[in-house]
Amino acid sequence: MADRVLVLNCGSSSVKYRLYAGSEVVDGGTVERIGEPGGGPADHEAAVRGILGSLELTGLVAVGHRVVHGGVRFAEPTLIDDAVLDAVTGLVPLAPLHNPANLAGIRVTRELLPDVPQVAVFDTAFHRTLPEEAATYAIELATAERYGIRRYGFHGTSHAYVSRRTAELLGRRYDELNTITLHLGNGASACAVEGGRSVATSMGMSPLEGLVMGTRSGDLDPTIIFHLRREGGLAVDEIDDLLNHRSGLRGLTGVNDMREVLHRRSAGDPAAGLAFDVYCRRIKGYVGAYHALLGRLDAITFTGGVGEHAAPVRAAALDGLAGWGVHVDPERNAGSGDRVVSPEDGAVAVCVVHTDEELEIAQQTRTAVTAA
Repeated sequence: MADRVLVLNCGSSSVKYRLYAGSEVVDGGTVERIGEPGGGPADHEAAVRGILGSLELTGLVAVGHRVVHGGVRFAEPTLIDDAVLDAVTGLVPLAPLHNPANLAGIRVTRELLPDVPQVAVFDTAFHRTLPEEAATYAIELATAERYGIRRYGFHGTSHAYVSRRTAELLGRRYDELNTITLHLGNGASACAVEGGRSVATSMGMSPLEGLVMGTRSGDLDPTIIFHLRREGGLAVDEIDDLLNHRSGLRGLTGVNDMREVLHRRSAGDPAAGLAFDVYCRRIKGYVGAYHALLGRLDAITFTGGVGEHAAPVRAAALDGLAGWGVHVDPERNAGSGDRVVSPEDGAVAVCVVHTDEELEIAQQTRTAVTAA
């Protein structure tokens, strides 16, 4: 019963929770449709109150909270006090959909469990090792500094866990392995990990930049925004909604689920076929760019709902890279579980790893509490 850690992952309309004893999950679940009419709890505070009231918390030593944006200040898991809470609140303009939900979970947990240490684990923290030339956008420096404009990167807990798990899978030392991790879910990002350090990542100041996603556009020419404003008369909030919620797979096909896209593609739907090609081409472009940045590449690892389960995406995204020693074995690619899907003699290992962000948060939470 002792030495338990609770992890709370508060999303924009859901709360995922896991109660760990060591690395074992002893309870957990997901509360969804928060704040939706006729749906779940009225708000995140009500959701977290309900979760805490349902759990057996005897022996709880800490609560770990996923916090999406830590800005430039937070580079590691951090014990939460009033000053940290104020700092995270100040970062809300950089993550308006996520940090408020994270804060709501923290506040109610501190109220109900005042004697239990609370730890913030930041999505951006893993990327604080980015070199300045990777984090800096080529705009006027004074303006960038004034408004906090730089590459922060996201999905950090996933990229950290998956790159470490890849080293274990290959029997290699983590600090000697160069890996490209591809977190492909409704949100998607790529990361170049050099000896355990993030040196490049596709998401930028916000989670909008980079790969094609379920509802987000990823990379595009900024002039598109000006064009929509000047010629289309769209308000800033309308453009924001378009790029974040009505683009990506949904914008190209009307659906944001890759499983449905693959089904329609197999049935000969040209829109689904185009969306698949756009999606995979973007991934391939990032793999090539990050290979060049790393110089030596040891592994490419797919994770996330799409990365773990969509074999056609893995095959197409890496097709044509045989000259770089990158191959996907069709039989291995059709399997399941954490595994190597490249041939036995492949120069670059291609892997599939199930990400476990909550376990990573639990482990980082224990580290922070032990070090305090």
